[in-house]
Amino acid sequence: MKLTEVLVKPILTEKANKQQEKLRTYAFKVDKRANKLEIKKAVEEFYGVKVSDVNTAVAPGKNKTKQTKQGLVEGKRPSYKKAFVTVGEGETIDLYTNF
Repeated sequence: MKLTEVLVKPILTEKANKQQEKLRTYAFKVDKRANKLEIKKAVEEFYGVKVSDVNTAVAPGKNKTKQTKQGLVEGKRPSYKKAFVTVGEGETIDLYTNF
């Protein structure tokens, strides 16, 4: 897998921002086929930091329903994979300028 396909986008939520400040852990949405070694290599190459740890989690797809004029419409959101990347001591990633 190419390194440009591994990282989809950074996750920018309040919880992720707190983890960045306290634990130096950054959250990314990644390709479901990517493994921890590929994620580590991609973050180090794109952001120029030393990665010390990578944790992954697969968020399951959720069932969604909504009421319309035509009746009840049911669907399912797709599942996705998240990576929690911890960088080395004293290093940071500026996610707001490196989109």
